[in-house]
Amino acid sequence: MQHEPQPQPADELDAEAVRTWSSLAVAALGRAREDIDAINVYPVADADTGTNLYLTAESADRALAEALKTPPAGVSETTADATLSEAVRAYAHGALIGARGNSGTILAQLLRGVADVLGDEPAGRGPGRLLAEALTRAAEEAYRAVAHPVEGTMLTVAAAAAARAAEAAGASGAAAADVALAAYDGARAALADTPGQLAELGRAGVVDAGGCGLVAVLGALSQALSGRPPAAEAVRGRAVPVPRPPQPCDADEQGGPAYEVIYLLEAAEPAVAELRGRLDGLGDSLVVVGGDGLWNVHVHVDDPGAAVEAGVVAGRPYRIRITHFGDERRRARGERVQRAVVAVVPGEGLAGLCGEAGATTVLARPGEVPDAAALVDAIRRAHAREVVLLPGGADQRAVASAAAEQARADGVRVAVIPTRSAVQGLAALAVHDPQGSFDEDVVAMTAAAGATRYGELAVAERQSFTSAGICQAGDVLGLIDGDVAVIGSGLDETAQAVLERMLGSGGELVTLVLGPEVPDALAERLEAYVQHGHLAVDTVTYRGGRYSAPLLIGVE
Repeated sequence: MQHEPQPQPADELDAEAVRTWSSLAVAALGRAREDIDAINVYPVADADTGTNLYLTAESADRALAEALKTPPAGVSETTADATLSEAVRAYAHGALIGARGNSGTILAQLLRGVADVLGDEPAGRGPGRLLAEALTRAAEEAYRAVAHPVEGTMLTVAAAAAARAAEAAGASGAAAADVALAAYDGARAALADTPGQLAELGRAGVVDAGGCGLVAVLGALSQALSGRPPAAEAVRGRAVPVPRPPQPCDADEQGGPAYEVIYLLEAAEPAVAELRGRLDGLGDSLVVVGGDGLWNVHVHVDDPGAAVEAGVVAGRPYRIRITHFGDERRRARGERVQRAVVAVVPGEGLAGLCGEAGATTVLARPGEVPDAAALVDAIRRAHAREVVLLPGGADQRAVASAAAEQARADGVRVAVIPTRSAVQGLAALAVHDPQGSFDEDVVAMTAAAGATRYGELAVAERQSFTSAGICQAGDVLGLIDGDVAVIGSGLDETAQAVLERMLGSGGELVTLVLGPEVPDALAERLEAYVQHGHLAVDTVTYRGGRYSAPLLIGVE
């Protein structure tokens, strides 16, 4: 459970204020995520805007914590040695690389706009005026990032917040806390007007979901600078005003593309300009954010392969995520979908990753094996005629088989893929084809899982005999295919030794899943090792999140 900091009244724009803002924003979005998901009707009624914003903010918070060498999400420690520039740039970068969905991508660009101003020298500007300029730049850059801006959305709320902040700033001596509060009030007022600006919101009787999340983030900023919770928090115990539930929305009648495609892209700016034009011709909801050679690309298309290929032409796309909207729409109306995947995952970050790929997830905490009832419940929540079940570990297969038998008695066709690690589950999920035949899909997923060697790093709790010799408490154990293969004293050396052995028999793709306490620098060193020693091998890196092992490695 996260414990948010108790901010002290302070009108300084410094690294500590950014850290507090980040922690409060994660906490506020965590409280509001289900309410925001429930009112998500635009641009696609897939009930994930709150979750996407929360995961984006969490990624930003994690990057900021690492840059400032402080624990993430609210543990109070000093950041006196860090500069404001370092803090805001790390915060924006973390949002960029972890942005989820349309709303999360826009939030990342808003934070980049803030960093573009606060990351430079103030040049005689007071903190209030500086903050107002940062919010103005944020809104401007967000509008530019969206191929076809629509009013009544998160963009409108951002622009209104910036305008109110500029009014409040006045002279250069204006207080930053007053400017932040004005921005928050302006955002709340603009949010209340969104149903009258966008027909889809008006029909559903809700405010814009992305704008709702932005109000929560601005409320956190106000609280970080003033030490006082925003008005909506104080009165209702919530980060955002909660509208009445949406009326039934026939999402399929909205038309629009069937897939959401998101990827990070390393490319030069001229190539990205050409990419925008190419993707704009393929679909809608195009948002391209970032700069300085690293971009986050988001688009809705009917041909996801063409969208990825356009990225290949522009540069190097990676962390590619493709989500099919059809199943989410049918589930929202209570209809059964044809096929679904249920995955047992050892980490909240992995749960989010698999959820984005369309899977229904069951979280496995360390030392715990979910019971059959939990898996049966997940199969029922998937609401499908056919289910592919990924148990995640050898110790979970018996429970998965029992759950499958119960589900079959309910008339659901279930196949259990014999995965022994989360990375095998990711490999299986990557080839999942909900449009093909059930048998062919199961065969392809089984083959992908079986072709993936898996490794894991763990820390020995006591002296013990292992297949690699005697380990002592505190030693780092490197496991390959379930057996201890390496005993080391540190994560770096053990991880490289494990990876070297796994690649000894060849491979085309290395998947790294980092635990919550493991720095990104470890992944960067392992990626560099692969690039220098195995030129034909690609590497992808994910965050496992809370409850995940220090490091999982997959070699396909």
